Amino acid sequence: MNAVLAFTVIMLVWTISDFVSKKTKSLISSLLVASLIFLIGFKTSILPEDLLQSSSLLSLGTTIVGFIIVHIGTMISIDELKQQWKTVLVGISAILGITVSLLLIGPLFESRNYAIAAIGGVSGGTISIIIVQEAALAAGLLSAAVLPVLISALQGLIGFPFTSLILRKEARRLQGEYRAGNLKMVKKEEGHDEGKGKLPEMFQTTAGTLFIVGIIVLVSTYIDNLTNGVLNTFIVALLLGVLLRATGILKQNILSGIDAYGLMMLALLIIIFGPLATIEPQALFELIVPISLSFLVGVSGSILFSVITGKLLGYSLPMSIAVGLTPLYGFPGTMILSQEAAKSVGETEEEVQVIEEQILPKMIIAGFSTVTITSVLVTSIVAGFIG
Repeated sequence: MNAVLAFTVIMLVWTISDFVSKKTKSLISSLLVASLIFLIGFKTSILPEDLLQSSSLLSLGTTIVGFIIVHIGTMISIDELKQQWKTVLVGISAILGITVSLLLIGPLFESRNYAIAAIGGVSGGTISIIIVQEAALAAGLLSAAVLPVLISALQGLIGFPFTSLILRKEARRLQGEYRAGNLKMVKKEEGHDEGKGKLPEMFQTTAGTLFIVGIIVLVSTYIDNLTNGVLNTFIVALLLGVLLRATGILKQNILSGIDAYGLMMLALLIIIFGPLATIEPQALFELIVPISLSFLVGVSGSILFSVITGKLLGYSLPMSIAVGLTPLYGFPGTMILSQEAAKSVGETEEEVQVIEEQILPKMIIAGFSTVTITSVLVTSIVAGFIG
């Protein structure tokens, strides 16, 4: 297929997907819409199988996975994680709950590979899916590579409405605490401006930034090779991103604001749709049971572990459950749902602010500790057992 035509068609698919997502206030995710369009298009031959490859976005996406992981690392504030250490522990326990429950129930999936692939889909976002996909495709397991894509596409339909109900219950509890005089409005501290980092000005351009991040990815790859894969490239890249931001060498959100960031994110997302072009309809039908089991078992395990940990740390039942559900959508869903819950329950501006001050920081940190950190680390480890 003509490269320009292929690129243009993909941009149309994303335009439609984003439009539907915004109109439904993210209840129907752009990932779900895009998955359906690509899947139907490929299976009806409306879209050629070589669409993604012809656009060159697939090659670009594969190249910049490490870049995005370094960027994610620079999004994480160690100070914020320290302040919300209880939330971090509840979030970590949620991912462990997903992992343990899916591995224990693995025999029900017909194949342990499905259970491992489901961990990447239920517990994390795009990066986790790509990690488990690469392992599955390397082992010649096309169905296992498609499973996390379909799981991720459907997550919002389960996660958003369920979390919305839970957070509103928590908001009503906090409203009662506030009216009883047990909660006070928190004075907002002035945020610390991390500036442009310590890199010389010549490396703060688009090309300079990509050069520096590229070096970090190459170092991560070298460490992976040096340790024979014990220290995975993606794990090292994530940790280096966190460390270099904490030391002030890299600025927060290192790739945000550079000219190439938007295209890089689109290219990254294109990777996960690759297997949809070649999977057979019968294989898709056979994934119905694994998808259902993934949600039933994975979400149950997440809630169970987060509730137990939350109880031990003094968190309310609704807040613990809400944290346990963050792997189903991550940011910005964590922010949107928190704000909506506060506004739907609070009857005055001050009530809304007090409720939001209690819920929002926990949900934001929960999203980072589950989808961004723990899921990537856990998926990198379990993906090595596919095959």
